Amino acid sequence: MDKKAYDILLFSYYREAELRGADLILRLINRAENLSLQEKLTKHLADETNHAWLWTDRIRALGGVPARIADGYHRHLRRKTGLPSHLLELLALTCVVEERAQKRYDEHASRPDVDAETLAVLKLMRTDEEDHLAWVKEKLAELEHIEGKDKVAATLERFRQLEEAAFAEMDADEQQAIREITATVTAE
Repeated sequence: MDKKAYDILLFSYYREAELRGADLILRLINRAENLSLQEKLTKHLADETNHAWLWTDRIRALGGVPARIADGYHRHLRRKTGLPSHLLELLALTCVVEERAQKRYDEHASRPDVDAETLAVLKLMRTDEEDHLAWVKEKLAELEHIEGKDKVAATLERFRQLEEAAFAEMDADEQQAIREITATVTAE
């Protein structure tokens, strides 16, 4: 397998997820009336767009250009969840998306063949994901006082199940794309 081609495609999937994540955060900002929440969301939005840039930069450093990902993680997720209709759903969706990003980046960072530059990007993103999860979980805890603990827990569980199914579909697509790029590179 051509590691460079593999990394470029994988980083393109990561990049696409970060860009779509930024779109989700922007939707949250537009719904947030609380100035403290808007501040946290603005920082989160800056992090998401920076992450997309960092993946773009890694792709360029490998001599590539980002691949267009027509049907990435967030598109699969949107088909499963629909458009969240209120703040609780948006925060729950953000929470499960951040949990997935953290898990995915942790898994990648633990691989033995990760180069130092990519590992540095993954570690930075890991720190950011921890910060994102902290503030989102704080806001969900605040909503427990308004919406009720059971409703918040049920909403989180529903979104976790939908996210799991969406990720499985996206992962299958991603693995197929990797097999195809590997076959193309090998044939050349």
